[in-house]
Amino acid sequence: MKSQVLVNGKQTQIQLPCTLEFFLNHLSLLPKSVVVELNGQPICPSQFKTHNLSPNDRLEIVTIVAGG
Repeated sequence: MKSQVLVNGKQTQIQLPCTLEFFLNHLSLLPKSVVVELNGQPICPSQFKTHNLSPNDRLEIVTIVAGG
């Protein structure tokens, strides 16, 4: 089933069911290199494999970048 989620303020269509880990991989993001907030709550990386996205979820995804 196709559904909409909001990712960093932009509507995105996804195929459900979909885990957070699968969605991040679809976006070519490594789970270890991002911080994810789902519907205003931070999600622990250990939950990425088991947390299923739902219609109209709001995701904020921030990429961690090392620098000097």
